[in-house]
Amino acid sequence: MQSQTYNYKVVRQFAIMTVVWGIVGMLVGVIVAAQLVWPELNFAEWLHFGRLRPLHTNAVIFAFGGCALFSTSYYVVQRTCHTRLFAPGLAAFTFWGWQLVILLAVITLPLGFTSGKEYAELEWPIDILITVVWVSYAVVFFGTIATRKTTHIYVANWFYGAFILTVALLHLVNSAEIPVSLTKSYSAYAGVQDAMIQWWYGHNAVGFFLTAGFLGMMYYFVPKQAGRPVYSYRLSVVHFWALIFTYMWAGPHHLHYTALPDWTQSVGMVFSLILLAPSWGGMINGIMTLSGAWHKLRTDPILKFLVTSLSFYGMSTFEGPMMSIKTVNALSHYTDWTVGHVHSGALGWVAMVSIGAMYYLIPRMYGKTEMYSTKLITTHFWIATIGIVLYIASLWISGVMQGLMWRATNPDGTLTYSFVESVKASYPFWTIRVVGGVLFLTGMLIMFYNMVKTISGQKAYDAPVLAPAGAHA
Repeated sequence: MQSQTYNYKVVRQFAIMTVVWGIVGMLVGVIVAAQLVWPELNFAEWLHFGRLRPLHTNAVIFAFGGCALFSTSYYVVQRTCHTRLFAPGLAAFTFWGWQLVILLAVITLPLGFTSGKEYAELEWPIDILITVVWVSYAVVFFGTIATRKTTHIYVANWFYGAFILTVALLHLVNSAEIPVSLTKSYSAYAGVQDAMIQWWYGHNAVGFFLTAGFLGMMYYFVPKQAGRPVYSYRLSVVHFWALIFTYMWAGPHHLHYTALPDWTQSVGMVFSLILLAPSWGGMINGIMTLSGAWHKLRTDPILKFLVTSLSFYGMSTFEGPMMSIKTVNALSHYTDWTVGHVHSGALGWVAMVSIGAMYYLIPRMYGKTEMYSTKLITTHFWIATIGIVLYIASLWISGVMQGLMWRATNPDGTLTYSFVESVKASYPFWTIRVVGGVLFLTGMLIMFYNMVKTISGQKAYDAPVLAPAGAHA
């Protein structure tokens, strides 16, 4: 019987750790937000803003987001290929290996061991471990595709596959470094080339880790929860190829008005603007999948999470290209507007679609069809949504204000405001940001309680492998 059931064990493990690491990552986020409002909270060297901020980004992106991607991709690839996971031992290794990577990040980053590269701060021994885990992940995922019992490869798997391959390429190139000790290395690149490679990596970490992978999630769980087919399969394929081709070239928009050659900055800007079309293609395809099922939004809080995530995805992928325009960037660069934009994508899109997918997955890992409490899911949805709106609206206002204050000049050409005056003016908005973050974190705690109540006393469940459509069971 073992060969006739899906391997849900690794899916269960990653799903549970998604919720756990979500709480950890967002708690650290609330702490660093509070440290900006109340500087006295920077009371210990290993707990000050400069050490905790990279821990927050790594925990939310790679621990919370990464576990969500591992969990859902392992679930989706089995269900859509009608076969058990390839190399189950290797799949188990990816779980424990990834948890070790996260644990090492939790230890090393507060201690100050860092490469100094954004979203790639971990030092070289951990980078090697990441590479080994990621290659194992690719073997499991593509091995499952290769042994599928269906002729068709569902579009969600295209997105997951692109995410796995591209993240491998990004990690290997950007993390090329020269070790000088066990805890210190220097980048293999220097100067503006180092910056260019870092933001080729940095923006594609957003483009593939935080977009392509989660679009794979969206293309499975939105139709499933809505009980409707994907609105346009043709659009999903066009959207896929347009997105993965265009995203690769958008990184230089992070380096406007720097030493990077002007033509390179312009190329990044142009590709960022082109990116609007495939991004909105995916958003429209997801939302229009609800055609004929809009009424379900009234009573289904999981659909509320999934559809709201698509709305934030559409908003973020409009805002991003607009911010890449040089004249807009002259105002927004280095301000809180950028932080607001990142979090409208990270909380509004990535976290909301992940939460919706986890609410779908977790009960099914224990042979149930729904969570312990639907009311708690609805409560989580509204608390999280209000938290996001408070968070990003406060930072939009703060960011535009900062940009205007920094560029304001007197008739004699001197600056109207000192930098510290712009910091002082930002304080009320930073306080609102803390409130928004606390609300979002509260929602995650509600989810944790709901998860514990759902799985406590339940036996783990591995569903039987389905026969492909048209085949005899």
